[in-house]
Amino acid sequence: MATRLEDGLFLVVNAARKEADLAHLRDRIAGGTTVEPLAEKALLALQGPAAVTVLSRFIAGIARLGFMTAMETMLDGCECLITRSGYTGEDGFEISLPASNAATVAEMLLAQPEVRPIGLGARDSLRLEAGLCLYGHDIDETTTPVEAGLAWTIGRRRRAEGGFPGAAIVLRQLAEGAPRRRIGVLPDGRAPAREDTAIVSPAGRRSGG
Repeated sequence: MATRLEDGLFLVVNAARKEADLAHLRDRIAGGTTVEPLAEKALLALQGPAAVTVLSRFIAGIARLGFMTAMETMLDGCECLITRSGYTGEDGFEISLPASNAATVAEMLLAQPEVRPIGLGARDSLRLEAGLCLYGHDIDETTTPVEAGLAWTIGRRRRAEGGFPGAAIVLRQLAEGAPRRRIGVLPDGRAPAREDTAIVSPAGRRSGG
């Protein structure tokens, strides 16, 4: 996710891809622009239908923040960058703040009656319900946005001008279709289909992965 600030762009990248992303940015960005990893920062995610109610107790006007927009503000005495975003399919916020303040702010939020801690397992189930892809699980470097069902992320100008990594293949697939396509599978009952579970048709034919 990228947010435009007064002095540049603020990027939140997939943790599993951060080294590759940093190397790509440094390789492609022209002189006069610097790439600065913010190792001293932490990121807290407050997600769910009560997220705006909770955060409004500490930040006036946060309810007016639009989806995928950001504001710089103070929270519990520390400077934060807050975006109305997240990777759960719910409304919510991501809070970038100094790592030294993260535990204190997390405990302050957890003291609210609507807030409970969750781990990556719960995040994984929520993003699957919303059909959100995760690198290394549903997609990897061999998957195009068209194959992944993510063509909506390619803007009109990019479609017209190309020039992005993989443009020749992606633009061809947009025009002609892709040889494969990621789809969601809804299992019977409450048990999830774990990673690498075989998908077999009634006739015994294995499909996908």
